[in-house]
Amino acid sequence: MAAKKHPFLSDIKTIRKRAREHMQRGAITDSYTLDRDTVLKLLNEALATEIVCVLRYKAHYYLASGINAKSVAAEFLEHANEEQGHADQIAERITQLDGTPNFEPDGLSTRSHAEFVVPNDLAGMIEENLVAERIAIDSYREIINYVGDQDTTTKRMLEGILAMEEEHAEDMKTLMEDFGKKGEPAKPTAGKTARKQG
Repeated sequence: MAAKKHPFLSDIKTIRKRAREHMQRGAITDSYTLDRDTVLKLLNEALATEIVCVLRYKAHYYLASGINAKSVAAEFLEHANEEQGHADQIAERITQLDGTPNFEPDGLSTRSHAEFVVPNDLAGMIEENLVAERIAIDSYREIINYVGDQDTTTKRMLEGILAMEEEHAEDMKTLMEDFGKKGEPAKPTAGKTARKQG
């Protein structure tokens, strides 16, 4: 059975005319049907989440200690750099949507979905990073579902970021599983305090 053919809704003259209207809005045309303020709010929350993840991974990188600290810290640094890449992508998309990326340090922890937690032991750091990645995964899935096919550019960008966050979660899960086999406890040490912001 042949697929139904959908007529192209706008003739070329109409498209050209619309393109000249509201040029100061850049990539935002009248065909953008989502609530742009909501999309910008969600993207700024995602930006804050990525920044907090960069800071958390960096703190863990510098504070990691113990028998296996060097290899685990290298993983933390790699993830920090990738999260920075995500933050840059999101900030760029916000500007394409005629918004302002919110890099304001005040309120960063309240805008972020993930928390900034720095445990005193390496196993605790791995666990906190896994928790944060799982939060990011759920957050990105919800934003992707919200934008759907009404903003395919944002959707594709977020799907790429989501795929990497899933890889990060798997990396942390593997580190957690293998950690106890390498001479250190696989679970965080009970009674040790973690430094937490937000």
